[in-house]
Order: sequence, then structure tokens, then C-alpha cells
Amino acid sequence: MEQMTYKNSGVDIDAGNKSVQLIKDAVKKTYRAEVLGDLGGFGGLFALKKYAEPVLVSGTDGVGTKLKIAFMMNKHDTIGQDAVAMCVNDILVQGAEPLFFLDYLAVGKLNPEQVAEIVGGVAAACSESGCALIGGETAEMAGFYQTGEYDVAGFAVGVVEKKNLITSSRVKVGDILIGLPSSGLHSNGFSLVRKIIFEHKKFKVTDKVDGLEKNIGEEILTPTRLYPKICLPLIKNFGNKLHGMVHITGGGFYENIPRALPKNFGAEIDANSWQVPKIFKLLQEWGNVDWHEMFRTFNCGIGMILIVDEESFDDFATHLNENYEEFYKIGRVVESGGVKIIRS
Repeated sequence: MEQMTYKNSGVDIDAGNKSVQLIKDAVKKTYRAEVLGDLGGFGGLFALKKYAEPVLVSGTDGVGTKLKIAFMMNKHDTIGQDAVAMCVNDILVQGAEPLFFLDYLAVGKLNPEQVAEIVGGVAAACSESGCALIGGETAEMAGFYQTGEYDVAGFAVGVVEKKNLITSSRVKVGDILIGLPSSGLHSNGFSLVRKIIFEHKKFKVTDKVDGLEKNIGEEILTPTRLYPKICLPLIKNFGNKLHGMVHITGGGFYENIPRALPKNFGAEIDANSWQVPKIFKLLQEWGNVDWHEMFRTFNCGIGMILIVDEESFDDFATHLNENYEEFYKIGRVVESGGVKIIRS
């Protein structure tokens, strides 16, 4: 009778150990001074310092069906940035500085080189966001995922002084909405994206499309933009003049903007104030998607919104210009509820 082992049932512990060795250097490069211990413990350790009345802000998210594009292209070095960005951008809007991140990666059969590619992307994004990658889990789930496929998610923790916490209580009628550009589709709406591109139009990921510099696969796999580097100085330098922030994620403009507003307040958005990137226009055209649906599903070129005091708008504009950051004056807060998007 054959002797049964964990390995011949589909789980290779040695491959798991090799994965840890391959990612160790990339992970250590993300460490901040507050990190205690080393990779491989049962839990990540992080010592809070320099805060008088700290409030911890946490967020968790995954990448969704954008992963299918990574599988189709056999390209896994950017998907980790999506996992990090979806979490750190969320906690940023409450004024939190990202401190540390943990990732969860589940695979059918463990490929150490593929794991290193994915986690390398996570580590690079953590470094750019200023947060430490202090732990994670790689789960080999034999027979659960198809060969070469996986799922990845993450969990971020940040901190903000209680007095500096950004809440809707600061927002008032007349506040200006400043839009910061997205890098593309980010990580939302991909069930609709895939339906339009691969089922309706029957494109291949390698197809070139007029108006796009990259092939269709590379275009839609563009990683989600990380906003901490641009927004943390604004949070620090402008204080209470920054009344709110909105991460345009799942639910688009219609679902996310109200989350940053007091009850019964609304926002008017001038969609003519920025150039909607070509990929969104193509998706709308190819799928005959109503523009209301577009703005409810996608970021349409605006990944983060700053809600600022009207009298301070010029100061924000000067700071952004001095730091060579593109931005748009896209609307204002109004008395009536809901979001109204004006588009000619």
C-alpha cells in the first residue's frame, strides 16, 4: 500500500519554504523602525510611537475578477499593487497614515517563483506607500483552484491622531471637490469589463486597439494608483482645511461621494472638467453602457477626490502644482442630497 503524505495529496511544504526564502529580502525592504521581530513569526509586531491619542484605522479588500486578466496574460508582478492600493487608499481618506500591511494568497499548487512575483509586487507597493509588510499567509489549497490560478487579498492598518481624524463633520456647502487622476480602471467593475471585451467584442488580451498605446490586456491590467505619497502631505500641511476625501472605488461616484458628506448634503460634478481616458470611452461605446452606469461602476479617470474649503482652494492648487501633481476642479458640495453629474 502506498504511504500517504501531505505532498502526494497536493500540498508541498518544501515549496512553501522556498517561497518564503524568495520573498524574504523584498519583505524586509518594507520594514519601518516600528517593526519588531522578523518574518516567520506567528504574528507581525508593530510598536506605536509618537502619538498622543492614536486612532487605528483598518481596511481589507481583494482584487476581484481582475485576477482573470493576470491569469490570461501570465503576468503577476502588478496584481500585488492592486491588493495594497485598494486597502491603503481606503484608510487614507480618514486621514490615516498607513503603518503596516498583511497579505493573503491562496493557490491551487504552489509555484514559488509565481508567489515571489506576486508578493514582490505587494512589497514594492508597500514601500511606495510607506507601510511595512509585516506578515501574511500563503495557503496551498490542492484541488480548489485551477492550475496557475490564485486569489489574493490584503489587510492594512493605519493611524491618525484623534483630533485629526477626517469625518463628514467638517464638510460644508460650497466646499470644492478636487479630482486626482486614476491610473486606469483600477480594480473595480471587471465583471462588466470582461463581459464587454471578451464575451461581446471577443478580443484577445494581445489585441491592439486604436486609441490605446498598450494592447488590451496590458491596458486593463494597469495597477491601481497608490495615493498616500500625494495625499499624506496634504493631510499634514492643510489640517482642517481638508474637509473630506473620497476613494472612487466600487460603486463609483454615486455610491462613494455620499459616504464623505453629512446627511442630506449633495454634490454637483462637472464631468466636462477632465478628459475621461480612452479606455472608459471605448467600454461605454463597445457595451452601449449608459453613462449613469459608467459613473456608478467605474472611476472614469478620477481615483481620489479631495473636499476642500472654498477659500483654501488656491492654496491646495499651488501645493499640487509645485509638486507636479495633475488635478481637476470637478465640482462642489451643495445643499440637496445625492450626486448630480453634469455631462454635455
